[in-house]
Amino acid sequence: MSVLKVNDKEIQVTDEGYLENFADWDKDVANVLAKEEEIEELTQGHWHIIETLQKIYQEKGALPALRRLAKESGVKTKELYDLFPKKPLKKVAKIAGLPKPTGCG
Repeated sequence: MSVLKVNDKEIQVTDEGYLENFADWDKDVANVLAKEEEIEELTQGHWHIIETLQKIYQEKGALPALRRLAKESGVKTKELYDLFPKKPLKKVAKIAGLPKPTGCG
């Protein structure tokens, strides 16, 4: 387990940087996690995806496949890769304060 420092808070994260407790998540935490994922600024498009993924997780108790996230958010898969390069579901889950998706290396 590791610690992420955000402002004056110390937040417990897994060795891969995923939050141990979603209650620790806020927009400041998201911004720090985004920078760690080499996303310098979270735009309105990023926030739309983050909020959509959080909503799906809250309703279903599990993370969706990338295709379902694209469908639910109304954002094409290619756009998801543009917003969250290389591994969009893995990156957006981390930034959203959610667990690591199963099947992601």
